[in-house]
Amino acid sequence: MSQNITTTPSNESVQANYKALLPFALFLLVFLGTGIVLTLQGVDFAFYQLPASIAIIPAIILAIALGQGNVSTKIGQFIAGAGHQNIITMCVIYLLAGAFATVAKATGSVDASVALGLSLFPEYLILPGLFIVAAFMSTAMGTSMGTIAAIAPIALGFTETASLDSALVAGTLISGAIFGDNLSIISDTTITSTRSQGAQMKDKFRVNFKFALPAALLCIVILTLLAEPVPYEGNLSTDAIGLIPYLVILILALSGVNVFVVLVVGIVVAALIGMLHYDYQLSAWINDINTGFASMQDIFILSLFIGGLSEVVRKQGGLLALTNGIKSLSQKLSKNNKKRGNGIGIAALAFVTNFFTANNTVSIIITGDTAKNLANEGDIKPAHSASLLDIFACINQGLLPYGAQALLLGATLQISPIDVVSYAFYPMILFFVAGFTFWRLTKQ
Repeated sequence: MSQNITTTPSNESVQANYKALLPFALFLLVFLGTGIVLTLQGVDFAFYQLPASIAIIPAIILAIALGQGNVSTKIGQFIAGAGHQNIITMCVIYLLAGAFATVAKATGSVDASVALGLSLFPEYLILPGLFIVAAFMSTAMGTSMGTIAAIAPIALGFTETASLDSALVAGTLISGAIFGDNLSIISDTTITSTRSQGAQMKDKFRVNFKFALPAALLCIVILTLLAEPVPYEGNLSTDAIGLIPYLVILILALSGVNVFVVLVVGIVVAALIGMLHYDYQLSAWINDINTGFASMQDIFILSLFIGGLSEVVRKQGGLLALTNGIKSLSQKLSKNNKKRGNGIGIAALAFVTNFFTANNTVSIIITGDTAKNLANEGDIKPAHSASLLDIFACINQGLLPYGAQALLLGATLQISPIDVVSYAFYPMILFFVAGFTFWRLTKQ
């Protein structure tokens, strides 16, 4: 599948205008401000009570109000941005990824894979085992939240029946979940970063793996040193057939098969296994596909809105101003090495934006065009710029106490989200490993 991205025509005159960035600032203010207020009021999952797809509406209205020209022209710009090939492609992939995750869960693939993975580790290596299982599951499923939801109940059993630190268990799970969320070829962050940078998924995976593997190995070493024997008496099914749908999509995707074909085949294979071995009905399959589609509603709508808003802001010179600002900063950081400086700029864009949005996919959507410009000017390959975007957005997501992952683990294990992220070793290690590796790769 071609993943080229359309750039601004050379004959289009756009003047840098920082004022045009105000709609994005309003979006962050509404989204973040609502979360802070609700947190102070003691509301659970405060930062997710106001969907981002709703919080962005005032920003769209402001962008249209600020722009020059008549309203019809500006609305036309918004529609053109929302209907961009890359945006529509991402949205369709989101739907298929949601359907696959739901069908795999309904047919027992998720539970069987978790149980099989845990059965492979001795009780004195249960922490490294949890990390590896979470890492595999999140890589196969493409979702950190789905991984945490599947494994957290088992982890809760460990903390209730043994003297195992709940915060350490939570940090282990969020570490494994972030590993796959960043690396998976069907993760929404991978989909978004590769599409925005014009990179092939398999190329981004190979580059990303060079950063992720050393960080993962260091994390496993730390968890092994901290681990204590934890006997688990649960009934763990070890039906290896549950792994087949995940192995199929991984092999197909790494072989360069079109991502649409990969996901459709995964949905069909998961359903066939369920029908042959678990009495999974055709009607249930159809309902689960629809449920999977519905689970992607918010990110689907948000992607359309972000695409439209970005186009309006671009027409007004906001994205050019942002690019110039980041470019200036990156040049100061590395005056004699444009590739290194622009790479730092890409990483900083993703990391800082995610701090405000608490959503790694949203942060990549917002910064994708600017990162692409920095990559082109710094002669950074698309796979490398996509990896930097994805890595540093996911690092920040794994360390946010108000991120969905930390909030879900905190609620499940009945601990503070701050305790959860305090033991999130993998994103901490990845920050330094990725930074050092990129610095070394760009050495002149």
